[in-house]
Amino acid sequence: MKYTACIFDLDGTIINTIHSLTYTTNLVMHQCGLDTVLTEEQMKHIVGDGYRKQLERSLIACGDKELTHYEEALRIYPEVFQQNCLYELEPYDGMLEMLHVMKQAGMKLAVLTNKPHTRALDNIKAVYGEHFFDYILGEQEGIPKKPDPTGVFHILKKLDIQPEQCLYMGDTNTDMRTANAAGLDAVGAIWGFRTREELESFSPKYLAERPLDVLEMIGLREDKQK
Repeated sequence: MKYTACIFDLDGTIINTIHSLTYTTNLVMHQCGLDTVLTEEQMKHIVGDGYRKQLERSLIACGDKELTHYEEALRIYPEVFQQNCLYELEPYDGMLEMLHVMKQAGMKLAVLTNKPHTRALDNIKAVYGEHFFDYILGEQEGIPKKPDPTGVFHILKKLDIQPEQCLYMGDTNTDMRTANAAGLDAVGAIWGFRTREELESFSPKYLAERPLDVLEMIGLREDKQK
């Protein structure tokens, strides 16, 4: 087997968080006095680059083009998100089976996300339990956000894995740029928040419509049947 590890994005890759992200962001917008209701389709293009950029894009989409409420939204968001970050979370169809097959094959599994670190831990614990992944790294001081590859290199060092041994799986251009910058083979997760065309434009090694398709692509489906 070529790959001995995989680093996953969180939102739109291993967990469908669009309900919680949309619900939370709308609560913040309303507390800032904005009446526009952002849709889940809008949010799929707003999120992915950390909550500061998420709030900036959301305010603009709600008509606050001068970002008058930006500092207020930054102040409100952490508490609102802490209270609602588990709202209607769900794993994507086939994701749990794919992850179990990878683990059974001896692969180390890690998560790298621009979601605040504590909330990332909360999300993953709610869906997969506390010790399912070998390493989890969310947004925190001292490590630049994706697409900067620093987080990838940090995880590789922690897991004692070489770049050529590790796969990177994500659903946005930010993830594809991260994988390319770190020199990792990428899987574009078409089941997530963005389009095939967006992912394809970054020439990932693999493009997958469903999580279980990945097993066949990396040679694990046959192993599972033996």
